[in-house]
Amino acid sequence: MKEQHLVPAREERHEIKVSNSRFIATAGPAMSLDDAKSLVARIRREYPDATHHVMACVIGHGNSVTMHCNDDGEPSGTAGRPALAVLKGSSLGDVAVVVTRYYGGTNLGTGGLTRAYGDAVRAVLATLPRARKISTHTISVTVPYPCFERIRRLISIHHVQLINQEFGENVVLLARLDVTDFDLIQDALRDASGGQLQITILETNPNTLMPLL
Repeated sequence: MKEQHLVPAREERHEIKVSNSRFIATAGPAMSLDDAKSLVARIRREYPDATHHVMACVIGHGNSVTMHCNDDGEPSGTAGRPALAVLKGSSLGDVAVVVTRYYGGTNLGTGGLTRAYGDAVRAVLATLPRARKISTHTISVTVPYPCFERIRRLISIHHVQLINQEFGENVVLLARLDVTDFDLIQDALRDASGGQLQITILETNPNTLMPLL
């Protein structure tokens, strides 16, 4: 089974209320600590009158992971650490979350703050779409018309991402696939076409986000 490097597919936001305080959690992809810091800066500009902007992030996967969090003025350990704990338990990497708080006039205490920040992160992760971060080839496949339908069905069966198709003297397909699947799929396509099609690797991207099927 392939190792799953799960990451956010896009940015997501969710708000909860606790004793009149608003906790607005924004989560999204962050490939570096600078990306996470940029997310915080953008959220600060979006909510300039908020009381706190607490950030937590997990960058990387497996044995190569960088984690960071802050309390942004909340009592030490009541905000960033519970937010980070929820992220660590999500199996996601390359993810950052910013929890923006508008104080509602009621002190929540250390236990209340810890629960509120953790709950805010859990709420946004519950709706956050996942993707796999993989290395991909973008390929061009030149297909004679008699083979076209057979090749298109085969591409669908192997979950190759079809990006574009152009119809001229032949059909030229632009597609994206997992690098580790390339040899298998190349052999399958050539067998299905009787060796008539041409496959060219146009680009290799080590950090492609492929939505989960």
